[in-house]
Amino acid sequence: MPYDDTFLRACRRQPTEYTPMWMMRQAGRYLPEYRAIREKRGFLEMCRTPELAVEVSMQPVDLVGVDAAIMFSDILVSFPGMGLDLEFAKGEGPVIHNPVRTAADVAKLRIADPHEHTGFVMETIKILRRELEHKVPLIGFAGAPFTLASYAIEGHGTRDYENCKALMWSDPAAWDSLLEKFGSTTIAYLNAQIDAGAQVIQLFDSWVGYVAPRDYERSVLPHTKRVIDAVTAHGREVVKGGVPVIHFANGATSMMDLVQKAGGDVIGVDWRLDMGLAVEQIDERFAIQGNIDPVALFAPDEEIERMVVDILEKFGTRPGHIFNLGHGIHKTSDPEKARTMLRFVHEHSRRIRSGS
Repeated sequence: MPYDDTFLRACRRQPTEYTPMWMMRQAGRYLPEYRAIREKRGFLEMCRTPELAVEVSMQPVDLVGVDAAIMFSDILVSFPGMGLDLEFAKGEGPVIHNPVRTAADVAKLRIADPHEHTGFVMETIKILRRELEHKVPLIGFAGAPFTLASYAIEGHGTRDYENCKALMWSDPAAWDSLLEKFGSTTIAYLNAQIDAGAQVIQLFDSWVGYVAPRDYERSVLPHTKRVIDAVTAHGREVVKGGVPVIHFANGATSMMDLVQKAGGDVIGVDWRLDMGLAVEQIDERFAIQGNIDPVALFAPDEEIERMVVDILEKFGTRPGHIFNLGHGIHKTSDPEKARTMLRFVHEHSRRIRSGS
């Protein structure tokens, strides 16, 4: 199998024969092969064991045929190195037993060292690059400062963010100090991933859509931009042509102008924004990633095809489109549906490019 760099070329807004596709959370619970491993191993154990992380990362490449691999890990793996007591509780997801609620709590946090505290991630990347040498490119990733802060402050996943927003509004100095620490940890972590061989970086701001535009502009954007600028600069030092950065701000469709100010090479778009509007709102200097509804994988094949064609036709022949779900793939999705969607994306994007 010859190496296919279509995904990399799309990230750089270069012409491609077809639209490449990968799926957020593609290495995960929808695959029976993943579940077989997960039944015997804990989630953090899998993240911290390079051999297991590599096996799981390769599954969607080998079993689904996606156009890029993403390392198996979690956005919170740097938390213990910062002094946060992280546990993945069964049935609850991540739990932080010492949440950050005050300026004194912020002061106690350390900036994690990527090699000392997350060296297993760098080893996973190095092995994956060897495994993927004749296949597809590798994506590394991290959480953006706001999303990391939201977990650290709330102590778990939430949909209200009352403690997070209370700190942001009541003590802006403590808030900025907290996001600066997360930013510094993330910069070091992502730069180490680039050094280890990650060819593209995705910055996940998974929960930033719960912030009002005025708060995003004042309290989030500067910290996100700092991370993206630093990682972009490092990528240019290490790799000729740089290492593309995908900036995915989930739920931020009402403030795409601000998201673009924060930067990146590729802007990830969730399914709440029509692709036609995304093309209008996002400057041509950015590639675009997205944006079918993740639940589309439960639709009949003909409806999946209709949705795929709608997105591809609205994007048109502008260079720089990466097809993806608008968020992570659901754990009860049928892998065969994912393969069917991938086939539709490849077939119809070739047709659209050829003008037929």
